[in-house]
Amino acid sequence: MTSVATTPTPGTAPLRRPVSARVGWLLIGVGVIIVLSILSVSFGTRAVSFDDIVAALSGQDDTVAQAAVIKRMPRTVLAILVGAALALSGATMQAVTRNPIADPGILGVSNGAALAVVFGIAFFGISSAYGYMLLAIVGAAIAAVFVYTVGSLGRGGATPLKLALAGAATAAALGSLISAILLPRVDLLQTFQSWQIGGVGGAEWPRIAITAPVLALGGLICFACARGMNSLALGDDLAAGLGERVFRTRLVSAAGSVVLAGAATAIAGPIGFVGLVIPHICRMLVGTDHRWLLPFSALAGSALLLASDIIGRVIAPSSEEIQVGIITAVIGAPFFIWIVRRQKVREL
Repeated sequence: MTSVATTPTPGTAPLRRPVSARVGWLLIGVGVIIVLSILSVSFGTRAVSFDDIVAALSGQDDTVAQAAVIKRMPRTVLAILVGAALALSGATMQAVTRNPIADPGILGVSNGAALAVVFGIAFFGISSAYGYMLLAIVGAAIAAVFVYTVGSLGRGGATPLKLALAGAATAAALGSLISAILLPRVDLLQTFQSWQIGGVGGAEWPRIAITAPVLALGGLICFACARGMNSLALGDDLAAGLGERVFRTRLVSAAGSVVLAGAATAIAGPIGFVGLVIPHICRMLVGTDHRWLLPFSALAGSALLLASDIIGRVIAPSSEEIQVGIITAVIGAPFFIWIVRRQKVREL
């Protein structure tokens, strides 16, 4: 099965862009994050001005508006962290599997993390943030190994189509198991209904402090494997001929991806399509060199989740705001269809 243009085919070098263009996009990305962060703190049930934001950050006299700013800051930081983690995880999964439609949601990794958390709470009474984190990462890892194993069966090994089908089937099965566990537990059902959609509304500084180091570890692992991901894009045989330890690179990269997806799911729920949409957009802007693609994906993922959270609050400014997971699904589903259609056209 051939790869789409966004994923280098065997025997081709990574698509490159001029360094000046990449630096320009980097500056634009940082600027967009700053603007969206200000908007994220400004919008809500009560709109606040830029002066209120500055006053709240400087610790001046408390007002209702400044209290709103302080309350929204953890939400903004969490959106930045989770968006970056999901985008990095998706870009790494696409590199490891050489599958242009890979992402934590489509491959069932997010649902694996969610099932582990639900199982731990329902049957073992786990309630600590550390427990959620550990369960989510273990569940994500088990789901990833299962999907890759199933997708590797038969002739041709782990092709993109087989991995996508195995991931979709696994995600559906895990989602059914989550519902089966929650339905008899009325006390847990309402809480997890909102969590399963995915959102950043319940952000708190203590939980962010626990999650941030884990996300940083996963991100560092992925960044350290960026050069190896470029080699994997050339095909396993050529990469091995160039001295790359293919199995080790794939294993370590996948571990970083799983840690990011699991930790992000533990704190924000299973948010879909960020890891699918962002890497494709970033490849169009900065090329396929993962040493540039990964940091740009992190910036763009943060921007997408911030924008989605702002849109959800603007559309429904009351307490019944639209969860960020719904907004990303609305954006990502048409993009997913476009990628699949583009894939089919290139195979004709």
